[in-house]
This record gives sequence, C-alpha cells and structure tokens, in this order.
Amino acid sequence: MAYKALYRTYRPSTFEEVAGQQHIVKTLKNALATGKIAHAYLFAGPRGTGKTTMAKLLAKALNCEEGIGHQCNMCKNCQAIMDGTHPDVLELDAASNNGVDNIRELIDNVKYGTILGKHKIYIIDEVHMLSAGAFNALLKTLEEPPENVIFILATTEPHKILPTILSRCQRYDFTKVSDKDTKERIKTVLEKEGISYNEDAINLIIKLADGGMRDALSILDQVLAYSGNTLRQEDILEIFALESKEEKIGLLKSVFAKDVNDVLNRLHRYIEKGSDLKRLTDDLLLILKDVLIYQTSCNERYLQILGEEECRELALTISDKDLLEMIEALMNATKDYRGVTSIAPVFEITLLKLVTIFSNSSKPMVKEVIKQEPPKPVEKPVPALIPAPSPAPNFGSNSFLDDEEEPEKVSVWVKPAVEAPKFEPKSIEETREEEEIKPTPVVEVPKEEIKVEEPVIEEPQTLNVSDTVLQMKNVMVDDHYEISQDDLLKMIVISKKDIKNSLLENWPMIKRYTAHPILSKAAILLIDAHPLVASDKFVVIEYSMNSLVAKANLVENQLALQNVIETVFKKRLFVYAINRSQSVDIQILYKHKYQVNQLPKANTISFEYEGE
Repeated sequence: MAYKALYRTYRPSTFEEVAGQQHIVKTLKNALATGKIAHAYLFAGPRGTGKTTMAKLLAKALNCEEGIGHQCNMCKNCQAIMDGTHPDVLELDAASNNGVDNIRELIDNVKYGTILGKHKIYIIDEVHMLSAGAFNALLKTLEEPPENVIFILATTEPHKILPTILSRCQRYDFTKVSDKDTKERIKTVLEKEGISYNEDAINLIIKLADGGMRDALSILDQVLAYSGNTLRQEDILEIFALESKEEKIGLLKSVFAKDVNDVLNRLHRYIEKGSDLKRLTDDLLLILKDVLIYQTSCNERYLQILGEEECRELALTISDKDLLEMIEALMNATKDYRGVTSIAPVFEITLLKLVTIFSNSSKPMVKEVIKQEPPKPVEKPVPALIPAPSPAPNFGSNSFLDDEEEPEKVSVWVKPAVEAPKFEPKSIEETREEEEIKPTPVVEVPKEEIKVEEPVIEEPQTLNVSDTVLQMKNVMVDDHYEISQDDLLKMIVISKKDIKNSLLENWPMIKRYTAHPILSKAAILLIDAHPLVASDKFVVIEYSMNSLVAKANLVENQLALQNVIETVFKKRLFVYAINRSQSVDIQILYKHKYQVNQLPKANTISFEYEGE
C-alpha cells in the first residue's frame, strides 16, 4: 500500500478532533442541533487551517446514518465521505475548473436528487479563482438551490470574491491555529507514530508552520523522512538552512561589539551554507523585539524567542534609541528584499549599517562590559557630591523669591544635616509654556494611616504645622508606597537644593552599574528617572511612564534602589517616584501656597525612615 502523508492520515474525523477554530465548531454544532442549516457557506482563512476538512466534517454530519449532527465514521455514508467516493458529496477545484462551462455543468447536476445520502453537498475549493462569468452563472443557483443542496465555498482570498456571492453565503473566518493547539496535535501524532522528540524541535516546526496545521504536519513528515524515528532540532536547521538561536544571538553580540570581521565571517558562512537570509532577518527582528519588550516592561511573560537571562544580557548592552534604530534598519531591509534579485548584498549592507548605528552609541559595548570589573563603590567616593552641613532655609518666608535671606535652622531625625538651599519650582506660566499637561487627581492616603497631624491655622493667611512627622513605614498600601499630595508638599518644604543639583549632575554615573551582577536591575530602573527634589533622607524622582512609577514604588524594590543610590552618591536615601502630571500639580500647589503664605514651617516637619 502506498504511503499516506501525515496530514492526510491524521485528518480530523469528528468536530472534537479539530485543532483550534472552536468558534466555528460551536456555531456549526449548534446549527445542526437546532436544524438551522444554511444553503450556502463560505469558509475563508489562511492555508492549512482546516477549511476543506471542516467542509467534509459538515458533510458527514448532514449525511450520517445515525442522524443529523452525528459523525459515526462507521456507516457507509461516513466511510465514503472520508474516502472521497461519496456520490452526493462533490468537490470541485476552482483553480483548474474555473470556466463558465464547468459551472454550468455543476448547475445542470444540481436539479437531480441524492443517490446515497440525505443532502447533496458541493464543495468548491479556491473559489476566488472562478472567472467573472462563472461567478455570474452561479449566482441564481447559489441564491435559491434545491432544498437538499448545500454549497460550501472555500477560499484563502475572500476579497477577490464578488460581493453578490458574499451576500448569499454564511461566512466563517478561519484563524491561524494557535501554537498551543499545534503543539498538542504534533505531540499526539508523534506519540501514535512512536517517534522520540524534544520540545525545541517541536517549537521550531510551529514557528516554520506559522499557524498552518497542514504545513506543520508536512514539515514533520519531511523531517522524519530525513532523520528516521527521532525528531531533533539540528535536523530541522539542516534541512531548512536555518540558524540556531545561539547563532543569531552571537551575530547580534558581534554587531554590538563592533566586530566587523566576525560579522562578515558569519555572513559568508550563511551564504555558503545557503541559509534563508530573509527568514534570518525576520528572526533578528523578533529577537530585538523581545529585547525592547523586556527593556520597557521587565516582564518575561511577553517574550517570544529569548529567555529572561538572554534578554537581560542583551538589554544591558544597548539603549532604547539604538535598539529602535536597529529595528527600523531591519524592517527597511525586508522591504528592499522585494525589489532585488539577490538579497545577500542588501543583508550585508544592513549588517554593516547596524554596526555603524551601534558604533555611534554612547552605550557601553559588550566587550567593554565583559572586560570591566564590577565597580567597588566604597573605594571611589564621588568628589564634591554632597557639600558640608549648613543651615536650612525657612520656606514659609519670602526666601522662595529672595535667595539672600537668612534661612532658619531645621532639626533632622538621623545623621547630620547637610546644606539645604531652597526648592525652586517653575512658575505656572513657565510650566504651561514648556508643556501642556492636564493634571490628574492624586489619590491621597488617609491621614490616620501616615499619622500626619492636621494643620492649625493661627491667622487667616498663615498655616503652621506642629511637629509633623512623615514616617515612610506608615505609607505602605499593600505592596507599594503611596504618599499623599499634602505630604509630598511637606517633603518639598524640607528638601535641599544642593543635594538635588548634585544628584542631577552625577545621575548619569548610574549607567556604570547597569552591568553589575547585583545592582543592574535597580540601576536600569533608575537611569530613566529625573530627580525632582531631595534631602539628606529622601529623593523624589519623576518618570514619564506610569509603569516605571509603579515599579519604583514597590516595597520589594526599595532596598535595591537605596543600594544603588548609596553606592553611587554615598548617601542612603528613601526613593519615591511620581509621574509628570503629579510633578506639575505639586509645583503649582507649592507656588500657590507660597503666594498666600500658607506653606508649613520647615522646622516643624521631620522626615523619619528607619531604613532596611
């Protein structure tokens, strides 16, 4: 007996065996159960997703001897449909029978009754290939066929079908089969065939199939013919001239390291082997997409190709700007491939362009990161980072506008105080000119939770806060810190401008620790922040993205952030993050309260944080 391909051998025999397309299966089963059967169906979708198989299953469900909706696969009707010999289930290939005469012959046979089953089923595959005349000849019969006749049209290009045909059919859109369903089906086939396999090989077949179940089984058939009774990833790479994930990562590392010789050597090896450069370009795009996702979300759930460690290693060697430029260069290359006879020169130029992009970057290269020893924070103090202690100003006076006034002294809770110039937020007019941002409401933590006393108004235009203590251990909400707008205002009052300026000036030094084995995660999170206000106890940082704000304010991340700050600036500070909108709101509020002389006195506020 002749060999039968796997996709034919393991074609679903019942609705329950269909991989994916559950929305279509459910609809058809309900229609069969209620007797609401249409006279014409249109099955549209990508190749190999089960359109013809579903048409034959529907034909079996309509003609099974056990009754409508059943698929016993034992009766003569089911057996004949499975074998393709049923006289009442006629399959027409419109790609080779697309003329008016073919359709007229079909129409002439429609008027005759059934021979073996209850319904006569016409399955027209690749119906979009019919000529305009054939479509027009089919119109009337398709609209009002005999009672026992059902048309099932299948196509991969529904946009080529006449609207008058579409309006006469119930349309079902088939989607690509999910990776999960494809994997389950492949494993079932391998277990029934007694083939040993590994997960990497199955995942590679799924990637090559691109959502087509028939393609997946055809690829599996081809690989097994090459390798025998073992499914290995190496055999798939060899047959389809593909490169392994490790090879692609190595190529990108050579680009990051500006190693042009290694890049060109790899490229010539790919060409000699006959590698599919177009698919390699697509794979490089997917890898860089994974790196971009990890850089912006730090969440491995959304990674498609790389693992978390691989993503972290690549993310530490390239900035967001360079990454986006490289992705754009590869996307442009895929467009250029369409207009050239040989894509090898285009791919080579693209790789050299990627090296050029990375060469102009200020980000440390891979080689430099590998050679560089982990910094020793204690041995190398930052020069002139935090000045010597000096009295703090009284922000309740007019010192907001006059820098020469004598500041009042402020007592601190722990560690000697340092010089404390005044916090000078931008005016409302300056803020509006630079960036129009709609303030968003700030969720305030109830005062009883953070134990902040109510302000006492002595005179109509004066607000005095008596011995207010801001304790950060009392502003934990579930798993994160949450500080109200009033308490942020008090933190601004006791902030110190010289510490903030020192942080701003030396903030880029945090980049040195993005490759540190322990501090890397927190350093990567801090590098995109902007210090807004600071004192010798805390720093309030500003982000443009709310997701980074939420991550920085997690209680579990506080210790790591403090470690980076202490390592770089020799000062252990509590770190709290706000977004740009909150920053604008608090600066406007500060200026307003200053103008009406309602700011709390700095010497009545104490910020307490117990550390670890």
